[in-house]
Amino acid sequence: MLISIVIRTLNESFYLRELLKKIKSQELENFQVETVIIDSGSTDDTLKIAEEFNCRITYISKDDFTFGRSLNLGSKFADGDVLIYISGHCIPCNNSWLKNLVRPIINGKADYVYGKQVGRDTTKFSESMIFEKYFPSYSKLPQDDFFCNNANSAISRDAWNEYKFDEEVTGLEDMELAKRLYTNKGKIGYLSDASVYHIHNESWIQTKRRYEREAIAMQKIMPEIYIKFTDLIRYIAVSIISDSKEAMLRKSLAIEIFGIIKFRIAQYYGSYIGNHNNRKLSKRSKEKYFYPKKDL
Repeated sequence: MLISIVIRTLNESFYLRELLKKIKSQELENFQVETVIIDSGSTDDTLKIAEEFNCRITYISKDDFTFGRSLNLGSKFADGDVLIYISGHCIPCNNSWLKNLVRPIINGKADYVYGKQVGRDTTKFSESMIFEKYFPSYSKLPQDDFFCNNANSAISRDAWNEYKFDEEVTGLEDMELAKRLYTNKGKIGYLSDASVYHIHNESWIQTKRRYEREAIAMQKIMPEIYIKFTDLIRYIAVSIISDSKEAMLRKSLAIEIFGIIKFRIAQYYGSYIGNHNNRKLSKRSKEKYFYPKKDL
């Protein structure tokens, strides 16, 4: 059996070599592995590093890029019976990550699974709290909802062929597909023993825009969600208090408090703006959401 690892890249050279080394060191069972890069215009050493590790490389232009379209192109280009999606700034935590992630797909216990994520390096304190909330220490196989995350996931070729990713949503393409699969009695699972370090090096503006575009996508997935201004204030206050209590327990409040405040404001203000934004993506807004820069 062939397993295809599909990685979306845009200037991912900082962590890509470490990721590809970790992929090479994985404990394999009765399957082979290929690594596919779907690149959207890298200008650093991303492609050079990919070539060093004998990755198969395909491309998507910035004008054509969406998260769903890039994964569809990468999946079509790949030859595997199981498709693995991992972010270019995620690193498997150990050498059993791959076999643990694909086992439920191979055994027919799930159609689409996602693994644990933990912080490392520049991960902000509040984002670590989010990881702990959504990626607990116990597995759920199958789970009774359609939450999923493509930073660390696997899907059967058959499931991808049937559903494919929505190519118009501004984010959460994983949850959008998972909802359709779950509605049709497909099986989605979470694996705590298939963990990766997820490393975000985002400015506060980039963090705000990430949550903004995800909130825009959420309008299609769960249109019943509506964030009022009073909700915005309450969410910010409650999350800051909760994070501060946890930082205090970990004896790091003095170091983390300003980062906690900035992150939670960026998170929920972005979500609030996105929730109230129904416009169709223009070329300029695509640049903002898919290729955010600090000076935009």
